[in-house]
Amino acid sequence: MKKENELNSELALFRHIAEGDELAFKELFECYRLRLFAFSLQFTHSRTDAEEVVQDVFLKIWKNRLNLTNIQLPQKYIYTMTRNQVFDHLSRVARNKRLHEQVWANIHESGDYTEQAVLVAETANIIQKAVNGLSSRKQSIYYLSRREGLSNQEIAVKLGISVPTVKNSLVEILRYIRTYMSSQYESSVLIMGILLSLFL
Repeated sequence: MKKENELNSELALFRHIAEGDELAFKELFECYRLRLFAFSLQFTHSRTDAEEVVQDVFLKIWKNRLNLTNIQLPQKYIYTMTRNQVFDHLSRVARNKRLHEQVWANIHESGDYTEQAVLVAETANIIQKAVNGLSSRKQSIYYLSRREGLSNQEIAVKLGISVPTVKNSLVEILRYIRTYMSSQYESSVLIMGILLSLFL
């Protein structure tokens, strides 16, 4: 019952935000900002970067507020957006040597000497390479599902294809990405599972 009430409350907030209600937007921000900051900090190892991720997420929510009435699971939508912002940040880290070194500096400064952040950055880069090898339609399906958080039905409508086609394509896409990563990544099964759960 509690979860149902929370869902209804967040759906109501989304409806108000879609109508341009700034107070509702502020309420949503206050509800999620600390949780999203903590989530982002686990992977960026930088308070500044984590704060930037959260700001970017809510900026996108406001810019795309007219679409909020189509969202059925607000929490999933928000965390998907946050995950994608972290993905984008770590992809930049993987491509930029200076940022890569800064991440390591942040890890050492915080006392966390694991390779978590670098592993995640490498994973983001490898997944992007795998996605680049997909057909244009499969790339569209992947991005709409994993980057924009759309449901299978929403993707089907947007692309003019059937829901079963979307489902089957996602199964094929994720299988392909996992196979691609297995051929590129020399890592433990446990670490692979954690990283794949974050990005896929």
